Amino acid sequence: MRVRNVVGVLAAALLALTACAGSNSGSSGNPGASTAVSGPVKVLYAGSLVNLMEHSLGPQFNKDTGGTFQGFSAGSSALAMQIKGKVRQGDVFISASPSVNDTLQGPANGNWVSWYVKFASAPLVIGYNPNSRFAADLKSKPWYQVITEPGFRMGSTDPKLDPKGKLGQQALTEGATTYHDAGLPAAAQKNITVLPETELIGRLESGQLDAGFFYSNEASEQKIPTTTLDQVRLSASYTVTELNMAPDSAAAEAFVKYLVSPQGVALVKQDGLTTVPLTLYGDPAQVPAALKPVLPTTAAPSPSPSTGGK
Repeated sequence: MRVRNVVGVLAAALLALTACAGSNSGSSGNPGASTAVSGPVKVLYAGSLVNLMEHSLGPQFNKDTGGTFQGFSAGSSALAMQIKGKVRQGDVFISASPSVNDTLQGPANGNWVSWYVKFASAPLVIGYNPNSRFAADLKSKPWYQVITEPGFRMGSTDPKLDPKGKLGQQALTEGATTYHDAGLPAAAQKNITVLPETELIGRLESGQLDAGFFYSNEASEQKIPTTTLDQVRLSASYTVTELNMAPDSAAAEAFVKYLVSPQGVALVKQDGLTTVPLTLYGDPAQVPAALKPVLPTTAAPSPSPSTGGK
């Protein structure tokens, strides 16, 4: 009888330990922290997010999940072209413009994207070299006048490869209308040098440029002084998706889950981006089952091409 009682007590204790272990396997109920990752996740992301991805979110994702973040950055449109051309393979695609995803949707575009989620934004600003002879003018005069002054050297990315370059062009067009200066785009264009996104900051800091179009988070990270575009208000709108035919779907879903988790959101904010309510575009039915609990269940109408970049 005593032996039976001892066995019963041991069995009950074992069951209690098992239940306790099961209840603690999810690390405080956080969807990002509770997801373990076995393989590397290849993330193709907008070049304006290098600091966030390489020095903040990527390393913390590795630490919290046991995964291996492998990132590659370039202009969002350039990345989309590489994906379509099968030049570069990835699990996750992060763009600085919703409409770039449209170039990867549908049979004609290879069906690489079925859905995407907007998660953050950052306004377009003019960042300038504080040692430039035009720095004082940028502090005291309207921006649209200063960038047309003789000798002014303005940097911008290629509108064909990067949404920021398109937003820069849009700023000139909208500025012409807003400030009743029809000659603004042509006059400013004479002073603009088109550069790869990876070179823009370096050229500015070395004094080869007086100013350039940047997103606010980029300028903040590099401590670049800025001036706003005043009444012209344009922003990057950052989106994320798991690419169809991703080499590692489980890793892709774990990364997206982490990005929208409280830890991920905190890191995005820390980097100077403005987080926005998650907005789903595309086909909700194509959202992977693992992501349905953390993403919107219904899709919003497709965003205007002029909203959040191009």
